[in-house]
Amino acid sequence: MSTPGLNDIRERVLPMLQVEVREYLGRVPDGYPVITDEPHTATIGIALDPAHSLHFVSDGERLYADFYYRSSRWDARSSASREKFGGSPFQDRRPLPPTISDQGLRNLIAELNSRFNSQQTILYITDT
Repeated sequence: MSTPGLNDIRERVLPMLQVEVREYLGRVPDGYPVITDEPHTATIGIALDPAHSLHFVSDGERLYADFYYRSSRWDARSSASREKFGGSPFQDRRPLPPTISDQGLRNLIAELNSRFNSQQTILYITDT
């Protein structure tokens, strides 16, 4: 199911993800970070912890960047007119151009790092 576009991304992003593993080792829970390298299922990515991950996926035709993270509640001014729960899981799927640059890939990884590094208001995550 792997596509040529995903194979191209895989070749360029795997070294970047290996650097991420070295950088975050010891700063994340035991067993993390985890690199997912499964071209046969069209998935390449990294999970920094159970609540922060970025995966590059393909549906056979198009490429996507799938972010998964916990939403914080620090943006009270922009959420004043609607209900928003801090710590809620959020999945963000973004279409990628087949010709995404190395800088574009680094920017997506940097966004994941930024979301992980700025978990201001999340003290405990519990299932109730």
